[in-house]
Amino acid sequence: MHRGFVLFATLAVAPPAWAQAPPPAQAAPPILIKAGRLIDGRADAARSNVGILIAGDRIKAVGPLAQVQPQAGEGARVIDLAQMTVLPGLIDAHTHLLLQGDPTAASYDEQLLYQSTAYRAILAARNARIALEHGFTAIRDLETEGAMYADVDVKRAVERGVIPGPHIFASTRAMAPTGMYPIVSDNWELELPHGVQPVDGVEGARLAVRQQVAHGADWIKFYADRRYYFGADSVLHSWVNFTDDEARAIVDEAHRLGRRVAAHAIGSDGIAAALRAGVNTIEHGDGMTDSLIDVLLAKGVYWVPTVTVAHYVAGPRGGAWGPMVEHQRQAFARAVKKGVRIVLGTDVGGFPWTELNEAKEFTYYVQYGMTPMQAIKSGTSGAAELLGQADLGAVAPGMAADLVAVAGDPLKDITELERVRFVMKGGVTYLSP
Repeated sequence: MHRGFVLFATLAVAPPAWAQAPPPAQAAPPILIKAGRLIDGRADAARSNVGILIAGDRIKAVGPLAQVQPQAGEGARVIDLAQMTVLPGLIDAHTHLLLQGDPTAASYDEQLLYQSTAYRAILAARNARIALEHGFTAIRDLETEGAMYADVDVKRAVERGVIPGPHIFASTRAMAPTGMYPIVSDNWELELPHGVQPVDGVEGARLAVRQQVAHGADWIKFYADRRYYFGADSVLHSWVNFTDDEARAIVDEAHRLGRRVAAHAIGSDGIAAALRAGVNTIEHGDGMTDSLIDVLLAKGVYWVPTVTVAHYVAGPRGGAWGPMVEHQRQAFARAVKKGVRIVLGTDVGGFPWTELNEAKEFTYYVQYGMTPMQAIKSGTSGAAELLGQADLGAVAPGMAADLVAVAGDPLKDITELERVRFVMKGGVTYLSP
């Protein structure tokens, strides 16, 4: 009995190796990036020969290389980008991870009718990787187009390290009134998939916001209008979807729950209705007028114009969609001159993720009247401001270690951003030169 007791006591004091806690993980060594040029997302000019010191997932120091390098210590990992231009990770404020192009009604219907949500989520995981490899380290995903809350699942998979991808700010299902968004069929005997969450009435609007927030929505999105046409006044008009009371209920409830609101608003009537409701961002905005630009300025509302998708769908859709491109270009130029807060968003998913590089949006912005630096800020610090993310969109101490690099100088050739050579997110390198 005594010997057995001793054995038991020994086992209790000294458990076998497999039962012992693993040793604490050693901290990764700091990283020193040598940047030939730095566009930090905030300043109006680039800097040369800059050192960026990274500790963990944060930027610790930024300054002249000669000053920063000694802070790194002998054990630092060095990434030599001395022949390249370094920028903050790019941000796309309008994406659709669960969509693979919808230039026509048929292409949209096929995805909702013939692809399961599980299959679409697999494609979304691929799309998240594509976004990251193109240099977009953060995206705002503005609805799943019938795939319910799968964008939140993809976001969680990225956050947990299951798949590579950008920071994702999800809006889940979006909203439109009954019968005012595809798929709508002439056959009343069939209940077809809904591309959005159908919402009717003030109480229904508040309930939908609560449901989406409960399922992980970071943003709320609704469709302010449909049916776009040019009137005798040469203004792009539209049919408004929600009553003012319904739209205000969506916005009020979202704001009460700490969420911001994006409104799909293409025609001038839809833009005006969304602004009356108090939204935070206007998406697309092809029918923007001078008077509406003044309201945007007065209310501090952001405009996310999604120019790339406008060009992509104009041909296949025909009708007013072609002239809408030119109308938007002219409105964009006026808005830039007046100082509207324009943020980069591509609507990728409206065009296939595998066909175009989202960074083409920067090129359109320069063609439409922005300087290259203004365009870059629209997809870095400006986009971070829209998202309410103070630690994104700039290269400065304390910010997330999200960085990209290109071989040339995007201030001289903005298309360089379509050829990203280096990508880091949270201190982890995903693409090396």
